[in-house]
Amino acid sequence: MFRRLSILSLAGVAWLLVSAPMAAHHSISAEFDENRPVEFTGKIVRIEWLNPHIYTHVEVEEDDGNVVEYRVEGGPPNSLYRRGWRKDTLKIGDVVTVTGLRAKIKESKNIGQATILTSDGKEVFGRGNNRVDQ
Repeated sequence: MFRRLSILSLAGVAWLLVSAPMAAHHSISAEFDENRPVEFTGKIVRIEWLNPHIYTHVEVEEDDGNVVEYRVEGGPPNSLYRRGWRKDTLKIGDVVTVTGLRAKIKESKNIGQATILTSDGKEVFGRGNNRVDQ
């Protein structure tokens, strides 16, 4: 009886460990609105290399003088690293142009499906299978 209970408990724990990461990931269309594209130019103020995505924070001064900080979602750190990204590919203070999709929540400053272009025209972040060295 004890052996059977142990096997069932172990199987349950294994199932939780395998299924939790899959449930944590989200669909792009669940968070971002394909009907709300955005493009802006601003200065990088922070970069977060976190799982499951990296985030590049870009500060933009709008026409009315207000400063807005957008949070641009990128891919998983491991995937970006394999494509040639490094933590210093983009630097604090770099001026970049971002195109992407706004979040479905109107007040949110999150941007998804983004492409980041450096001031010298280099695409270092993109929607597709872009590599830093391209």
